[in-house]
Amino acid sequence: MARRISVRVVPGAKVEKIEEITTNELKVWVRAKATDGEANKALIAVLSDYYNMPKSSISIVLGQTSKSKVVELDI
Repeated sequence: MARRISVRVVPGAKVEKIEEITTNELKVWVRAKATDGEANKALIAVLSDYYNMPKSSISIVLGQTSKSKVVELDI
């Protein structure tokens, strides 16, 4: 079963954190810069810790090059 959530990413943050806007919407601050997919990798790592699931169960469905993304969690 998969769950999709909307994520607003803030790259280059001093501290990595997550703010839950609604049940299916998050704002995520990551330290990595938005260069060569580094922020996307950091986003997956932060979400992996937040949801306590393996990185392989998380994928970016929409918004690979945007700050607004749709992420799919394989639960």
